[in-house]
Amino acid sequence: MKIYLTGCRLVLPDETIDNSALLIEDGEILAIAPESAQGGTEINLHGMTVMPGMIDLHCDALEKEVEPRPNVHFPLDFGCAQADKRNAAAGITTVFHAISFAGEELGVRNNEMATTLVETMHQWQLHGLVDNRLHCRYEITDEAALPALCKLLDEQKAHLISLMDHTPGQGQFKDIASYRRYLTKNYKKTDKELDQILAQKIAAGEGAFQRIQTLAECAHRNKVALASHDDDSPQRVETMRAAGADIAEFPITLEAAHAAKKAGMVTIFGAPNLMRGQSQSGSMRAIDAIQEGVADCLCADYSPAALIMAIFRLPEYSDLNLAEAVRLVTAHPARAARLEDRGEIREGKRADLIAVDLPGGLPQICRVWCKGREVYRATYNHG
Repeated sequence: MKIYLTGCRLVLPDETIDNSALLIEDGEILAIAPESAQGGTEINLHGMTVMPGMIDLHCDALEKEVEPRPNVHFPLDFGCAQADKRNAAAGITTVFHAISFAGEELGVRNNEMATTLVETMHQWQLHGLVDNRLHCRYEITDEAALPALCKLLDEQKAHLISLMDHTPGQGQFKDIASYRRYLTKNYKKTDKELDQILAQKIAAGEGAFQRIQTLAECAHRNKVALASHDDDSPQRVETMRAAGADIAEFPITLEAAHAAKKAGMVTIFGAPNLMRGQSQSGSMRAIDAIQEGVADCLCADYSPAALIMAIFRLPEYSDLNLAEAVRLVTAHPARAARLEDRGEIREGKRADLIAVDLPGGLPQICRVWCKGREVYRATYNHG
């Protein structure tokens, strides 16, 4: 079946074209700005912006669908279905759901629950609106998760791996007090439980580097990218790069971001950080990273809806034009995740596309096609 999109502003890899058209057939982009439908079904988009479907390398929202409040759990398949729909409505056609493997310390982030959630989303993908992939986050002070993660990698059920270290005194938590506040607020831990968690985490630090190397070898053997998380110094970046990390997620400082770029790593920052103008944990601002030229990708982090808003705001707050801003959520993450078939409007690429309108000046997703199949539609014009 051919679909002929007309009357739209196309966001191509290096430019935008007004009042253009696009022809789709059998899940792929057949032609850009063709003069006729060539027998296709015409859809007039009345000036909407058509861009590649967004690719989100890191979003924790699935965990919140399953555990909306501490120790309050919904059925896992229900959570997977809700997260899938939220991403479709947000214009994200390829999502890497971030699932944390962190021992027994953080509710849904315990290893048994995390493994089951990965398996459930893998099964839900048969029905999914978008391409649902799994980003498995490994807390390096957890000694038990490594066999489960390697098994998921070998079974092709883990599509991105990241390395976390939430030991107080570095990274996201500058000191023990900030870590205790985080666990108390988010997971309702008692002082006794906090003391036990901290003692276990510090003791498990030994042997962490060897576990990292083992996981990195398994990931790369399965052609899966490896990310480091919350690197707070050039020295930390150097250590993680030596261990096999390809991606730097949320560098804490500008110096760490520059070091990651110099080391040939892809850098990722959060769209919510960009929208709010600050990091929730006091780390560097995403807009500063973009202006310094050390930001390769933006991710949803914890809010899928923030991604399209951040992209459309960037031309106002930076030197980037729309085509350059769009690459932060399409072409660049596609390359980072080793997905060569998507992320750009080019002939022969996958027809993952979104149409964006501006009701009231607010960027909103109106139509979404995933591999050429329309999976979402919303109408904001009520006459």
